Amino acid sequence: MAPADTPLIDIDHLTKRFGGFTAVDDLRFQVRRGEVLGFLGPNGAGKSTTMRMLAGFMTPTSGTARIQGHDVQSDGVAARRVLGFLPEGAPTYPEMSVIGFLRFCARVRGFSGAGLADRVEHALNLTSLQGVRLQPVETLSKGFKRRVGLAQALLHDPPVLVLDEPTDGLDPNQKHEVRGLIERMAPAKAIVISTHILEEVDAVCSRAIVIAAGRIVADQTPRDLIQRHPSGRLEAVFRQLTMEAA
Repeated sequence: MAPADTPLIDIDHLTKRFGGFTAVDDLRFQVRRGEVLGFLGPNGAGKSTTMRMLAGFMTPTSGTARIQGHDVQSDGVAARRVLGFLPEGAPTYPEMSVIGFLRFCARVRGFSGAGLADRVEHALNLTSLQGVRLQPVETLSKGFKRRVGLAQALLHDPPVLVLDEPTDGLDPNQKHEVRGLIERMAPAKAIVISTHILEEVDAVCSRAIVIAAGRIVADQTPRDLIQRHPSGRLEAVFRQLTMEAA
């Protein structure tokens, strides 16, 4: 295990261009164990592109992203072993049952036998999926599908979690459960949450980064961020920062 002061996520001059359009522009930040980072920005700000590059699913134009010291491009297999990634849309195999899909993911992760069964049961319990474990994924509601995606990200108990809109489609009770789960896991992990739900940042994040037009415009605790506007409302701060960067 890395020392507590060693960053588990290290983003260094990360840039992504699509032709003449710069989607992510020279991002630099680190996330340490015990931090829950809210990654905020308007639509098109570069949040999902950054997360895909961090997870190794998209190649940066320049710069590097490291997970627990492993470069996600040059040492991608090692980086993915210590990463749990919930992408936008959470792709699954819709014809599989929930438990069948999670067993498949566990085998891909190298688990077998009793170890595989234990990891799957633990993930089902963490995400409250026991009641639908035998249902085909395609028959589930959007919220339950999101929880299946979250379960596969947690399956191997990784030290780093990158979660793109983890509560998207969940009802209020389910959102509360997932936020509680994140709070319980936080001391042992570095967690990045991309969300458009600002109350979520205030509820579970110890730090918030706001990006606009691919660049970081704020990096503070939620409490300090709120104090940047006389209204004391995170929505007002977010609106002000993104308008200034436009």
